[in-house]
Amino acid sequence: MTALQAEVLVAGSGGTGEALILDAPISFWGGVDPKAGRIADVRHPQHGRCIAGKVLFLPGTIGSSSASAVLLELAHNGHAPAALVLHQPDAILLLGLIVAREMGWETPIAVRLDRDRFAPFRDAQIEVAADGRVSAIP
Repeated sequence: MTALQAEVLVAGSGGTGEALILDAPISFWGGVDPKAGRIADVRHPQHGRCIAGKVLFLPGTIGSSSASAVLLELAHNGHAPAALVLHQPDAILLLGLIVAREMGWETPIAVRLDRDRFAPFRDAQIEVAADGRVSAIP
């Protein structure tokens, strides 16, 4: 079983779900449909894939000050990822989780893990514990 300790960026309930490792950075603003929880950017390699309930591995984000609003809406309507695993912290994106938590909504945990450590989790069921431990479930 693969297990790594990640840095907790935003505390939240731990999450379990299928790994979705993005092959390219994404902009949440315009790149993710907040109503359906799907990747909407037609130029993205995983266009059409659903992020809702997945452990979403982000190799990077393409900035927009509205990314937090998209993540907030995903959390509000039940289409947020089960957990976020980011290569680099994105304060604007993570603000959406912080606001969702302050609103009393269920908020997925967000952790930081180097992208060169993402590969062993591809196509696996993943658990991200509240302490930041990222594990493949056998």
